[in-house]
Amino acid sequence: MNVASNYSMILNENGEEGVQVKVEFISLKKAAVTLRALNHKLRQQIIKLIDENKRITVTEIFNNLHLEQSVASQHLAVLRRAGIVKTHRDGKFIYYSVNNTRIAHIMKCVEDVNS
Repeated sequence: MNVASNYSMILNENGEEGVQVKVEFISLKKAAVTLRALNHKLRQQIIKLIDENKRITVTEIFNNLHLEQSVASQHLAVLRRAGIVKTHRDGKFIYYSVNNTRIAHIMKCVEDVNS
């Protein structure tokens, strides 16, 4: 089976046949990347700092959190790939901001899973 294809199975809460579940592997992989990005203490601190400042440069991030520039940049790259932060260039500066639409979508998905 192609990894990008859909897979349907019928399961109930006990793992027995019952309700149909449709798994979209591409969506599942994207969700895993997003959750891994969020499941890191330092990245959570970076998100909090960005949110508090609304927009901030990588220099301000590594200075505030007492990090090496390369460490801050690597974590920001993970957050960018997951769509959790956005960038905006203003001259030679790149500003980071929280992608509130993406965060709201993630929160909705988490709520749906828990209900």
